[in-house]
Amino acid sequence: MCGAHVIDGLQYANWSEKVFREMRKGSVDAVHVTIAYHEMFRETVANIEAWNRMFETYSDLILHARTGEDVRTAKNTGRTAIVFGAQTPAPIEDDIGLVEILHSLGLRFMQLSYNNQSLLATGCYEAEDPGLTRMGREVVSEMNRVGIVVDMSHSAERSTLDAIEASSRPIAITHANPARWHPARRNKSDTVLKALAETGGMLGFSLYPHHLSGGSDCGLKEFCGMIAETADLMGVDRLGIGSDLCQDQPDSVVEWMRVGRWTKQIDYGEGSAAAPGFPPQPKFFRDNRDFPGLAAGLRAAGFSEDEAAGILGENWLRFFDKSFGPAR
Repeated sequence: MCGAHVIDGLQYANWSEKVFREMRKGSVDAVHVTIAYHEMFRETVANIEAWNRMFETYSDLILHARTGEDVRTAKNTGRTAIVFGAQTPAPIEDDIGLVEILHSLGLRFMQLSYNNQSLLATGCYEAEDPGLTRMGREVVSEMNRVGIVVDMSHSAERSTLDAIEASSRPIAITHANPARWHPARRNKSDTVLKALAETGGMLGFSLYPHHLSGGSDCGLKEFCGMIAETADLMGVDRLGIGSDLCQDQPDSVVEWMRVGRWTKQIDYGEGSAAAPGFPPQPKFFRDNRDFPGLAAGLRAAGFSEDEAAGILGENWLRFFDKSFGPAR
């Protein structure tokens, strides 16, 4: 597996030289990073500006990836490729023309909704889910055209199934787990997972404790056993890791993620009724340095070396190759 690519399908760390060096210690070749939660277009551009400064400052550790080939370049030069994604459609505001502009700026994933109803689709915390809106279907078509992946990680069930059906290109659920393993609102039903696999989409398994059976006490054996069961449902080639790692973020960031600007109240989300905060990571995956342990766990769960390599990154890389450019 030494020549295989290791790719994380979603992180929102408090980015720093420390985190970048830990990525290199874990041999992580690419990470899909969140550049927007609730930010509108101009705020998202400011976040891209900040990333451009980091690419310049830490050019020996990271590079901006727009294609699968950029990921290969990162690995060959001992760096980690950074792929931009938005966990919200807020950056396009109410203007479909901004989809192409954001692609030109490097955006490669965009969720059609976060936890709430958006102009495009319904989030998983809404009581009713009417599915994709008229604008949602048009935006999916435009994302297909330019090469931004439709991500439905936080979306409700009907909206997710609508997106799978409406999209002419495979979509992704970058960070979630099967609901039958752990019934968090963000985890996905077998109906969704089957539809995702049948259309060539990708599932990234989340290591965020609220998405794990047993929470922070979940063990490597249990996590990898869940992946093995999901492989029986979806096929090994449709699976990856999307850790949802929020390393070194202050607890105040959880409030921003859940509350944004839509309420003055605290949205407690999937945690307890206490003030929102980040739960401890499971012991087997504290940060990027623990990716080698995932490889060992997958092998112990019965995956071959090639299958484990696929789950840890090669499946994502093939998906990037097919998804990040204009539709052919």
